[in-house]
Amino acid sequence: MSAEPEFIPPWYKQFWPWFLISLLASSVIFSIVYLILSIHFYDGTVEQDYYKQGLAINKQLAKQEHARELGLEAVMHADPLTGDIVVDLQGDRRPARLFLKLIFPTESSRDRSLILEHVRNGRYVTMIDTPLNYRWYLHLQPTQGQDAEWRLTGEAHFPTDGGITLSPGI
Repeated sequence: MSAEPEFIPPWYKQFWPWFLISLLASSVIFSIVYLILSIHFYDGTVEQDYYKQGLAINKQLAKQEHARELGLEAVMHADPLTGDIVVDLQGDRRPARLFLKLIFPTESSRDRSLILEHVRNGRYVTMIDTPLNYRWYLHLQPTQGQDAEWRLTGEAHFPTDGGITLSPGI
């Protein structure tokens, strides 16, 4: 009686080589997809002068304290259909124009700066070209940039039918 040799199929017909190859291939594909997504949704780096910006927080607090001393407060209405933005400013100071900065929390490329013109009795008006959606931080000040005399801040979830209060707090 002779023992017949066991038939072993070629490697490409067996399970384990293909299982190991699929593990390696899936990790390569995942790495490529992750690389593409990280390049496409680049979130920027930390500011180079973060220490100076940290020290400048006292100036921002002083602006808001000055707005509180002046008794400034504003109510903003944004019409989602027409794109009209109306700000009613109460207080002692009423400049000829106001600057409204809309800050999107996660993508700085979506931030917007608007100039509001004084119409009458503390009412300022402007228009925005695209409707606002989601959550935004709002900064209202009399001049553009970091050298403003005072600043009012607020937070809003758009679209909204009610008024958004901008106050001299953080």
